[in-house]
Amino acid sequence: MCGIIGAASSRNVGKLLVQGLHKMEYRGYDSAGIALHQKDNIFNLRTLGKVSLLEDEMIEQRPKSKLGIAHTRWATHGKPSKKNAHPHASGEVNIVHNGIIENYLELKEKLIQAGYTFESETDSEVIAHLLHQHLQSKGDLLAAMHEAIKELDGAFAIAAIHIKDKNRLVVARNKSPLLIGVGLEENFAASDPLALSQLTNEFVFLEDGDIAEITKESYQVFDRKNSPISREVTEIDIAVNAVTKGEYSHFMEKEIYEQPNAVANTIDGKLGDNDVLDNIFGLGSSEVFSKIKRIQFVACGTSLHAGKVGRFWFEQIAQIPCYVDFASEYRYRDPLVEEGTLFVTISQSGETADTLAALRYAQEKDYLSTLSICNVPTSSLARESEHVLFTNAGPEIGVASTKAFTTQLAGLMLLAMSIAKSLNKDQQNRKKLVHELRNLPKVIEETLKLSNEIMNIVPNIADKHNALFLGRGMFFPIVQEGALKLKEISYIHAEAYPAGELKHGPLALVDDQIPVVALSPENTLTEKLVSNLEEVKARGGTLYVFGGENAKIKIERGEYIQMPECSELLAPIIYTIPLQILAYQVACQRGTDLDQPRNLAKSVTVE
Repeated sequence: MCGIIGAASSRNVGKLLVQGLHKMEYRGYDSAGIALHQKDNIFNLRTLGKVSLLEDEMIEQRPKSKLGIAHTRWATHGKPSKKNAHPHASGEVNIVHNGIIENYLELKEKLIQAGYTFESETDSEVIAHLLHQHLQSKGDLLAAMHEAIKELDGAFAIAAIHIKDKNRLVVARNKSPLLIGVGLEENFAASDPLALSQLTNEFVFLEDGDIAEITKESYQVFDRKNSPISREVTEIDIAVNAVTKGEYSHFMEKEIYEQPNAVANTIDGKLGDNDVLDNIFGLGSSEVFSKIKRIQFVACGTSLHAGKVGRFWFEQIAQIPCYVDFASEYRYRDPLVEEGTLFVTISQSGETADTLAALRYAQEKDYLSTLSICNVPTSSLARESEHVLFTNAGPEIGVASTKAFTTQLAGLMLLAMSIAKSLNKDQQNRKKLVHELRNLPKVIEETLKLSNEIMNIVPNIADKHNALFLGRGMFFPIVQEGALKLKEISYIHAEAYPAGELKHGPLALVDDQIPVVALSPENTLTEKLVSNLEEVKARGGTLYVFGGENAKIKIERGEYIQMPECSELLAPIIYTIPLQILAYQVACQRGTDLDQPRNLAKSVTVE
């Protein structure tokens, strides 16, 4: 979702800002813009579409400046257009904003009555006018920012410059990520450390209510009470090869093939010879786990599917009940909190607005403890949870999540084993799982070799408008994830169903024009699944089945692809891989923008 970058430097910053926007393209956006402080004016340029269009105009006009802000916008209020793109201006003030101002209509009406004219349909423009209004009485941008944010309800990360302040950038944060990058004779602001990956490896993460002034020589952070405050400098090494495609055609392809190493990184240092190690979710976590009676999972999208798989593992391995909720719905149903409940959030970015809001809601309830499984150590979710496991998947740039999902599953298995150990449950199974987890990266490597076989079925799916995905038990969330991947990047409508529900409606869809993708691992539900698939065959359906060595179904229309031998409990991780490859190859054949699919954002930082 929207990206912010700002710079105060002893060198020209226009190119640096545009390069930073390029690094945040993975977040999803529909327009881009830049504002640069010049001698007696602010150069403001906005474009609809890709950052490359903004870059082309910058090259043509060649503006020079040592202070500036830039932005990529993902539309919330107002359609994608140049007039709705950021930066927004009011008089001699220019601002960029991430988040949503919930009381913007009330503020807009007051500002109109005060004589201000609105040029856009956005909620963000009220911030520019508020700053301008308070500048009239305060005479200083920092003081005006302190006053302006007192009037704002909602989530915001703001960066602002003023024509009379040629050396200073002022920023503010509330419920939307924002950080300072510390350089040599230059300092930066950004919503994502990736934006600054080639400029610095030292970052100061702002907290809710913080305001900061940034110059090329220094920076100062102030709290809600306008008192100077010190925030820790965090060093992060972001490898350049982690944010480039390398030999691959797309980030998604690269991230699919990074999964053996990514999963190995998740489990690295967490396993002993015959059991999971103690306190791998933080100091004292094993003691907390010994008191658990049930678990509440909360997540969104792909992460929610991980939680649904985790529920099967926790009930089987740790023998405790689990509930799984959409983060966007959880806190609106006034949930009952039972004694001894662990609250678990799952998120790739750790900045997902609904998941963060659910965590903050839960912190006011009587939960035993809070725990997050997250890929970004510096994220708000990681910092605000009592216990955490970092999946260590590395930066995931493609909007459609791949390695983040499989590493979340590996993390959930570690959590199930850790809780089972603390509760003294299922020791023999844990011993077996330790060895199977160690072998998991190799099995993923074997699964990736199915790419050519999968390519054979792609032409039969790529020209269709609908697809049906079927699975049973813990593989139902996996086909939900597979259907999500296909619709996200190929724009083919795909639905996932528990195979046993076919006769309760979805069979009406089956004909020779709807491909049916099914997962048929060898387990206690195999025979029942085969019976369900026979129902598809009887109606002339085309079946594409991923299954074990002993195929239990004969396919006349379609294809059976044999999966590598794998652990029954870890099979959901393995069976995820071919569905990712299938979605990727179908999208390639259809020619979609699969790293940045339309209408979607990588990090959803608004509710």
